[in-house]
Amino acid sequence: MVNDENIKRDESDLVLHETLEVPKVLLVATYHGSAQKEICEEHLDELELLAKTFGLETVHKVTCPIRKFDASTYVGKGKLSELVSIAQEKNVDLIIFDDEITPAQQRNLQKAFERDVMDRTELILGVFAQRAQTREARLQIELAKLKYEAPRLKRLWTHLSRQQGTSGAGGGGAYLKGEGEKQIEIDRRILKRKIDQLEEEILEVRAHRDIQRSSRLKKEIPVFAIIGYTNAGKSTLLNALTDAGVFVEDKLFATLDTTTRKFVLKNNQEVLLIDTVGFIRKLPHLLVAAFKSTLEEAVEADILLHLIDASHPMAEEQALATHEVLRELNAGKKPIITLLNKIDKEPSPSLIRHLRMTYPKNIQISARDHKGFDELQEAMIQELAKQRKIIEVRIPQSEYAIVSEIMRLGNILNQEYDENDVILRVDVPVSLANKLTLYRL
Repeated sequence: MVNDENIKRDESDLVLHETLEVPKVLLVATYHGSAQKEICEEHLDELELLAKTFGLETVHKVTCPIRKFDASTYVGKGKLSELVSIAQEKNVDLIIFDDEITPAQQRNLQKAFERDVMDRTELILGVFAQRAQTREARLQIELAKLKYEAPRLKRLWTHLSRQQGTSGAGGGGAYLKGEGEKQIEIDRRILKRKIDQLEEEILEVRAHRDIQRSSRLKKEIPVFAIIGYTNAGKSTLLNALTDAGVFVEDKLFATLDTTTRKFVLKNNQEVLLIDTVGFIRKLPHLLVAAFKSTLEEAVEADILLHLIDASHPMAEEQALATHEVLRELNAGKKPIITLLNKIDKEPSPSLIRHLRMTYPKNIQISARDHKGFDELQEAMIQELAKQRKIIEVRIPQSEYAIVSEIMRLGNILNQEYDENDVILRVDVPVSLANKLTLYRL
């Protein structure tokens, strides 16, 4: 089985080894047409923040206008020559492309630069690997890393045990399993075996999570999931509402592990608040799949609190990226309350107006300064009211188990008896109201 010690020890070249000097990087992004240049520059700024989170120093950023991508080197020969000169002049250690590049392109680029080359996907995987805390997150990241490396086969698994061939005449050599077998075939089998082991362990962890979730559902405590773009202030909001003590840092993906806390609304109703992993533009599909069980907290929640950093110039694009991931998780139709956060930073009035028109069910808040929390609670109470229904039912005393279920999941507002039946006026979840159709008055 793949244990935590193996995961910590198996530091591939996705995670840079600690050095006395901070590695210097050149960031590269491409765009089509002058209208896309500003967006491209914004993406580069985000890539720089990702690099900083990973522990890298950005010394130069380049935006490249491109008409057609080169199949072998991603950028054309002229632009590549220019980038190589910049990398040499700036004496960088690493070049990072904002878009995903193919394994062949990565190899060719590394030959041209004579330096390591990484793409956005690999950088995000590295950041996740650094910041994952729980066993589940570490397993998920390890699996995503191996699947990313599968087509690249960078010989990352030499620390694993291998059956050796004979060392005598005609032997296969120390790393050969049998005569004529290629090293890459051995690597592929080792990789597949390790992926299978990780998937088994993830299934075990997921089973445990499902038990916890089932226990929560039995209690019928409404669940709110705080979702949004990375660094939008989700952990700050959870801490402000519940004193959860969740780690907060002005870096991307400061939180990778879900945190659940109980919160009592001002009408004395108990709810659960869940802080989820942040979303990001161009989120690698490997990570959507790898963190499916973590992101399922958002899918399983009753209501979503979508936090938007309203002070960010690309707030609208970030909000769209969040909704795109929700659609991938089949959670796009969940009830959503939109929270326009960081109003303490005095965001653009025109941007606020546009966001409020785009997302009508919205509240302006400052998680840092605790502003707008009364309005937030009112919106939560109103949204919860839509999840419940007041009905009248007639239950035969011979089916009193139904009354017990009503008492467990709902509130009895009035109770009368008529011969062998009990007549109830109750406030219950919509799901239970639907089950009681046969007994409705």
